[in-house]
Amino acid sequence: MATILSASAIGAVPRPRALALWLFGVAALVFLMVVVGGITRLTESGLSITEWKPVTGALPPLSDAAWEAEFQKYRQTFQYAAMNAGMTLSAFKFIYFWEWFHRLLGRMIGLAFAVPLAWFWLRRAIPSGYHARFLALLALGGLQGVIGWWMVTSGLWDRTEVSHLRLAIHLTTALIILGGLVWTALDLLALAQDPRARPARLGALSVTVLLILLVQLLMGAFVAGMNAGQVSNSWPLMNGRFFPDGVTWIGLRTLVDDPFLTHFIHRWWAFVVVAALVVLARAARRAGDRVASVAVHSAFGVQILLGIATVMLSVPLWAAASHQAVGALVVASTAWAAHAVGRNMARRP
Repeated sequence: MATILSASAIGAVPRPRALALWLFGVAALVFLMVVVGGITRLTESGLSITEWKPVTGALPPLSDAAWEAEFQKYRQTFQYAAMNAGMTLSAFKFIYFWEWFHRLLGRMIGLAFAVPLAWFWLRRAIPSGYHARFLALLALGGLQGVIGWWMVTSGLWDRTEVSHLRLAIHLTTALIILGGLVWTALDLLALAQDPRARPARLGALSVTVLLILLVQLLMGAFVAGMNAGQVSNSWPLMNGRFFPDGVTWIGLRTLVDDPFLTHFIHRWWAFVVVAALVVLARAARRAGDRVASVAVHSAFGVQILLGIATVMLSVPLWAAASHQAVGALVVASTAWAAHAVGRNMARRP
């Protein structure tokens, strides 16, 4: 009986360090998901699977007949008729793989979050005050799956690609989840080091920087969704002009629907983001986290260079995919720096 009570008591002890390491692992999977999502978009693979089967869809076709059935469904889409008429089965398998792998990663992330969460919850290992935050992250993950299918349906029957607006929502949600995982993991690490530590605060500076970064992320998603990176392969000018010649003005919708204007905004808003991140990084350094400051500077420095290279090389797959990957690292490092500033605020009376 004493042994049972002892085991129960041990199980009831909060385990913030174990929780933090688990969340960092899930964040790594989300990062991989963002990278694969970028490759899926760049290879025009997103519409290759025309049905949403959350359980049975985890397995790819396992026979020639099954492959032919999937190919036949794809041949009924507008994308096939407009872009890929005459595609071979081998070529179809290539685009099918990226969409299937992207969805498989989504399922893996769901399991990697939900199953350990249930275990930690039942073991009463989650510190007080964190339960609602974990449920919010779980709900966001579920919502992301729904958004992903909602995005796919926008391009199946009358378009050659998914809606860039829905793509922007899908990508932004993924990056919000990534930032939330990093922030929560850092809170738990601080709690593991000091049981009296309070959660970091999100101050005015951090909110401002995150909103500035959000604009850039949305514009980047619009550029990806409309293939707007292809409208110019020169830098700093766009086809010999600072402001592009080719914008079709249709009111406020021009800000999100015109490839020339979204490319222009994404290109130059990047330097507003850089200025904001420099301010945040310096604040993080003053708060005592020099490593977070270095991470922010390194991430946006590489990202700027990759962005320029992607444009000047006419959007090769490796450069564009790397650009999206480092964009996710910019988000993660920004969350890290904002947390450092917010943790310093939380220490104040």
